[in-house]
Amino acid sequence: MGGQEVFPASLAFIAFLVLQRGAELVLARRNTQNLLARGAVEHGAAHYPLIVIMHAAWLAAICVWGWDRPVSPGWLALFAALQLCRFWVLASLGPRWTTRIIVLDEPLVRRGPYRWMSHPNYAVVVAEILVAPMVLGLWPVAAAFTVLNALVLGIRIKAEGRALASLRRR
Repeated sequence: MGGQEVFPASLAFIAFLVLQRGAELVLARRNTQNLLARGAVEHGAAHYPLIVIMHAAWLAAICVWGWDRPVSPGWLALFAALQLCRFWVLASLGPRWTTRIIVLDEPLVRRGPYRWMSHPNYAVVVAEILVAPMVLGLWPVAAAFTVLNALVLGIRIKAEGRALASLRRR
């Protein structure tokens, strides 16, 4: 193109992922601090670094192998639909959304997608772990991290179940 570099759509997609995840970490930290200040208790902290490492490795794999790949419009449309679901989850939980297991001695949220399912946030994350790499045709990344995420999510959901059970015993 006459010596002019074209900014690949893949870089725009990756930049969106990185900025979104960064913004979510800031929001999660703020919400966690506010919840703890209100008397909430964190559970399952021991496995949290595993979640962080897995998600960071997933994002790094997308960055390393996807930066110059073509964007699939179909997968991108599915990813965009997932973002609507993600925002619905965030809006439904409001100040109670966090990346940690934080239990507050208040009734569970039962609005938005939480009216129909217990873990809509996890459902969105499971789908994103698969779909985001596929936007860039990275099926090995999608497959490997779907398996890793399932293993980590199994630990996470058990820890969350124990945390909620401890709340009910009070």
